[in-house]
Amino acid sequence: MRLDKYLKITRLIKRRTVANEACDAGRVLVNEKPARASYDVKVGDIITINMGQKPLKVKVLGISEYATKENAAENYTVIE
Repeated sequence: MRLDKYLKITRLIKRRTVANEACDAGRVLVNEKPARASYDVKVGDIITINMGQKPLKVKVLGISEYATKENAAENYTVIE
């Protein structure tokens, strides 16, 4: 699954266009490297989002095409 779509489905970023722009600006890192919006997310990847005061660091636990508000957070775990 594309990185921008993953960020939207898991509700880490509200809109896919915002996720796409954040990736283009270098604010999203995957495994400590800047990632493009087209990056293919895999289970075990560490995603760091540098938006706001404190960076958000999450580990990918699962990938699903659809997620409801209740189970969106089951696809990742917050680190630090």
